[in-house]
Amino acid sequence: MALDILAFGAHPDDIELACGGSLYGLISKGYSAGICDLTRGELGSRGTAELRTQEAEKASAILGIKERVNLGLPDGNITINDESVRSIVSVLRYYRPTIILIPPDYDRHLDHENAHQLLRKAVFASGMSKIDTLYHGNSQEPFRPKHMFAYMQS
Repeated sequence: MALDILAFGAHPDDIELACGGSLYGLISKGYSAGICDLTRGELGSRGTAELRTQEAEKASAILGIKERVNLGLPDGNITINDESVRSIVSVLRYYRPTIILIPPDYDRHLDHENAHQLLRKAVFASGMSKIDTLYHGNSQEPFRPKHMFAYMQS
């Protein structure tokens, strides 16, 4: 399933707060968009992971998001490791977005900074033919998005 735009956030609500208006504007012009949350936001001070999931579903419907996935990485401990890179590579190869949006490289929240570095590594790895991945049991071909933009979040 190809998407025009895939926005990555460290936590549910990051995309809505940081670039939801931009996504809504692009979707209203006919672009297809998806969101990939890296964590469930289980350490968040405002609510539970379950509540954040419900809010993410409602926000996705309002924005017109076609697909939303959550990788379930540990909140408060996003690390750059092979397992996390492969999870993101699988998502990139499955949705094959032309544009991806990622967190900034500098932010007060280390999950946002670590997500930035993890995503940059995964984007590079996604184009490598010797990295094998599966998504829903299907083998995937190498792929790299044409454009990668970091949104402002601080």
